[in-house]
Amino acid sequence: MTAATSPAMAPAPRLSALTWLNIFTRTLAIQGSWNYESLMGNGIGFCVEPALRKLPGGVKSQAFKTALTRQSAYFNAHPYLASVAVGALARAELSGVTAERIERFRTALCGPLGSVGDRLVWAAWLPFCSLVGLLCFGLGSSPAVVVFTFLILYNLGHFALRAWGLYVGWTRGLTVASALGNPVLRQGPQHVARAAAATAGVAVPLVAARLLGHHVALLGVVLGSSAVAALLLVRLHGRVEGYKLALVLIAIFALVSVAF
Repeated sequence: MTAATSPAMAPAPRLSALTWLNIFTRTLAIQGSWNYESLMGNGIGFCVEPALRKLPGGVKSQAFKTALTRQSAYFNAHPYLASVAVGALARAELSGVTAERIERFRTALCGPLGSVGDRLVWAAWLPFCSLVGLLCFGLGSSPAVVVFTFLILYNLGHFALRAWGLYVGWTRGLTVASALGNPVLRQGPQHVARAAAATAGVAVPLVAARLLGHHVALLGVVLGSSAVAALLLVRLHGRVEGYKLALVLIAIFALVSVAF
């Protein structure tokens, strides 16, 4: 990766492929030192540290120690999109941006990276991947195939999002906010949610048929109840909290599992 020249920031030095690999693998453990005081601040510092070694004087210099301390301060964002901050903050530090400007930039990044990541990953991509796994089960796949399908699909999106965030953060530096207007981030949650709804419409009847195939009457009750529940959700759109609905569904699943 090479930094794009920006009027707001001097060009940053090139980083080796090994350094980028080090940074990327560290982003996978960005929440490893999560705590209530700095949240994932220590993780940001941990991820940026390989790049900070390029500062004049290396790891023993005061500049390195000051920058690492600054990057380990409070920070909160979605763990996958935090890679955007890692790339942008590494670029800012190596380009000689003032400490005050970097600190303001860090603070400004928290909100957007948190809200965009939550909508894209937790509210859209994760449910979609889960429903694809459910569909595989309904089509007759073994539990192992279901689990591997979910893991492979989910992690393809997860790794791609981390890599993209690191790249765009490094190349755009302090102007990275414009990247959050990317159509995938803005409109992606809506399209993925529609795909998840369509997948659920196919998966639920197939799963019900596989589980209750020998109980025709009960199967009819389940499918009818699902249709009524879907209608209610459409009518109550925006007035039902997702976590409450999930708890109700888990409770129903537990009761059915015990009964049958």
